Amino acid sequence: MQSVGSVFRGLAKSMDVLGRSLEVSPYIEKLIPSTRIVKYKNKVPMIGSSAFIAPSASIQGNVEIGMGSSVWYGATVRGDVNSIKIGEQSSIGENTVIHAAKLGNDLPTNIGSRCVIGPHAVVHAATVEDDCMIESGAQVLDGSKMSKSSILEANSILTPGTSVPSGQLWSGIPAKFVRNLSPEEMSSITEAAYDSFEMAGVHAEECSKDYRTVEEDQLDFVDTQQRSDDYFQKKSKGEVKDPADVLDMGVPGRIFNHPLTAPLPEDMMDHTKNETKK
Repeated sequence: MQSVGSVFRGLAKSMDVLGRSLEVSPYIEKLIPSTRIVKYKNKVPMIGSSAFIAPSASIQGNVEIGMGSSVWYGATVRGDVNSIKIGEQSSIGENTVIHAAKLGNDLPTNIGSRCVIGPHAVVHAATVEDDCMIESGAQVLDGSKMSKSSILEANSILTPGTSVPSGQLWSGIPAKFVRNLSPEEMSSITEAAYDSFEMAGVHAEECSKDYRTVEEDQLDFVDTQQRSDDYFQKKSKGEVKDPADVLDMGVPGRIFNHPLTAPLPEDMMDHTKNETKK
């Protein structure tokens, strides 16, 4: 089998080279194995069963992610030099980087529950308590701490060793105190975390589909866009199929809802008869 496999791989490579030589604008697609979950030095990421890890995200090494949390597309959670813990129903936005530190300072990264970290953010060797929000592009650096129900505004930098007290809004480079948050603003963080949790469930379902299911969904979508309400509708999944149905297109001879298949009410029938006599 190994010999046969080598022959086929060599043949496929030759055909690929020939195909590229025939292209006007050569395009090379390199297929690589998934790097979504990566072990590092015998440390395997521990991920809650209801957490959503996007296909293009990468979780590496000594990482714990709680139930209902989500790591979105392109994000990296790298627990190679120290541990990283993320609580429940927290959201790590697109292309965000979560890392820890070992050089000089032994600083793990701890992110609490119901935290919302926006896209392109950085959390490095820091502590983020429950119900915090780090907006897009913001950075929380070594040894810094965001206390419960606090917000760091977009593109701000929380410099190393800085602590944000609970219930405050910070902003700027370096980040400084702006004002206290209202109760409504603090509750909105939890609401945003729950919205992300619900959205992650939809993405998880779609990402789990194989190509056949995706094609079926596409065909069903096209059908719903083109099928008129005057036609019999397709059976939904789980409904009992009519034995006379042909190719899920309905029963022959019963295509339109006209009087032959959908009799008019008696008062309408009487009106039709009177019109015919006239």
